[in-house]
Amino acid sequence: MKIVVLCGGLSTERKISFLSGTKVCAALRSRGHRAVLVDLFNGLEDMGDDVLAAPEKFFDELPPLQPAVFDGQAPDLAKVREERKFKSPSLFGRGVLEICSKADVVFIALHGLNGEDGRVQAAFDLMGIPYTGSGYLGAAIGMDKTLTKQLVRPAGVTTPDWHAYHGVSKEDVPRIMQENSVPCVVKTPTGGSTIGVYIVRRQEELEPALTDCLRYGSDLLIEQFIAGREFTNAVLQDKALPCVEIVPKTGGYDYSNKYSAGATQEICPGRLSKELSEKMGEMAVLVHKTLGLRTYSRSDFMIDQDDNIYFLEVNTLPGMTPTSLVPQEAAAVGISYEDLCEIIVKDALQRR
Repeated sequence: MKIVVLCGGLSTERKISFLSGTKVCAALRSRGHRAVLVDLFNGLEDMGDDVLAAPEKFFDELPPLQPAVFDGQAPDLAKVREERKFKSPSLFGRGVLEICSKADVVFIALHGLNGEDGRVQAAFDLMGIPYTGSGYLGAAIGMDKTLTKQLVRPAGVTTPDWHAYHGVSKEDVPRIMQENSVPCVVKTPTGGSTIGVYIVRRQEELEPALTDCLRYGSDLLIEQFIAGREFTNAVLQDKALPCVEIVPKTGGYDYSNKYSAGATQEICPGRLSKELSEKMGEMAVLVHKTLGLRTYSRSDFMIDQDDNIYFLEVNTLPGMTPTSLVPQEAAAVGISYEDLCEIIVKDALQRR
């Protein structure tokens, strides 16, 4: 098949997306597919005009894959915009829609805003372009942590209590501080990769956390702090995979620890009783189905000292990097990385 692996984009998870996309593209090529790696934002701007005239030719001579290297730093998105050769307000780079329209399917390896929030999926739906993962509505809901919590709690999913704020500014910080107690977790509702997340344990930490979080947008989510162990549980084709217990070697499970090999101990299956493991899996499936997600997703959880399970958030396009969690969970039930990529592609085509 002709497959575009769409990655990059213009979100705080741009670098992680390249890691996912490169590995997915290599896996699909190993299975004989004509897979090409395309950056959503920059597109084919380094290619000649003949590619735009006949984008299907891009599949004939596959360009070699360059190794993606993670430097532990969030991307400088202002610099990415500045260096773009194709000066356009569109998030779709030069030739992206043209080559995607010639593919049998687009493997969406984007993470965060401008990819995991449903906008790309909606554009593809309008153009009749088949793609992997959830549809535009499930993706949009899953990207918003506040909206997700509002929908899954009535369905029976236990999630930490929260206060949500919309359209606020630094002038609102004193009022917000009065309305919340510590310890708590301050989050930007549409962030990812633990960017824009602040664990506040002391009162004097609350104001700088709120102020800093507003750098990512005017909406805030302030959540009840749950002390305990961290887990994640993937769903593949409406069935729960074994959970993973996450144990950072130093500090918390932050941006760097998530994607630096060896920085975090990831135990799969997690150290849970059969009863708790099954309960967590059922909650992950319930989240997946409540939001109308497709093919695969990954939900994050905390378990406190009394074995209460709390759902935190869902990832509708989970990472597919060398250290990512969904491939580890799939491997625990005998599904190789290459098989996992094939399952995701075939499920997309069967559903469309």
